[in-house]
Amino acid sequence: MKIVLLGYGKMGQLIEKFALKRGHEVVLVVDASNRDNIKVEDLQGADIAIDFSTPDAALENISLCFEADLPIVVGTTGWYEHLNEVKDICLEANQSLLYGSNFSIGVNVFFHINRMLAKAMDPYKQYDVQVEEIHHIHKLDAPSGTAITIAEGILNNSTTKQTWVNEVVGTTESGLINKPDELLIESLRIEEVPGTHTVLYSSEVDQIEFKHTAHNRDGFALGAVVAAEWLNKKKGFYQVTEIFDFNTLI
Repeated sequence: MKIVLLGYGKMGQLIEKFALKRGHEVVLVVDASNRDNIKVEDLQGADIAIDFSTPDAALENISLCFEADLPIVVGTTGWYEHLNEVKDICLEANQSLLYGSNFSIGVNVFFHINRMLAKAMDPYKQYDVQVEEIHHIHKLDAPSGTAITIAEGILNNSTTKQTWVNEVVGTTESGLINKPDELLIESLRIEEVPGTHTVLYSSEVDQIEFKHTAHNRDGFALGAVVAAEWLNKKKGFYQVTEIFDFNTLI
């Protein structure tokens, strides 16, 4: 495939490495230095775009790709309040978009088991559940997109929790006391740490912890390339979870 990279930070550079390893070609790199000069015709001849930019830039990049009739994989988070609007535009214009908060295989296995665990724990009301996410201090959004996906998996399988609330530990807004029907997502930002997501079920007698720790970004980057390979030649609006088929698992 001929790939356009939208964003060329650490993730963009890793995606380029894995794309080249898998026999693809990066035909254009777009970042803050040239974004304002990119036009629709600059995307002609490419097969697909992969976006790891910023929330504001991602929305502009999506619009540009739709205009250029170019499928796009969006790994940027922080724009999901516009998700339904983008979906409607994508489907009405017969375009192609795949988005996800995390593209790594391990995290998507985690998402699947998290939903199963939430359903299994729901009858046991003595357990209260919360989500904890830890990232480096350079991460712009809180909670992380991955944490939101985890929370949604719990909410969709809980008869107690109705919505999620977020506390960023160490800020002036910290010290939040969530209501019984609110799922707390606790966000911590700590220097240079690996991305860690933990689901905790706590009762008076014990605590169950379900955790994923990313040792590096490689799985995320490789997954984004695999997602682009999956989306290529397709039309429609997709989530990354649709790439993985866990329904056959016992």
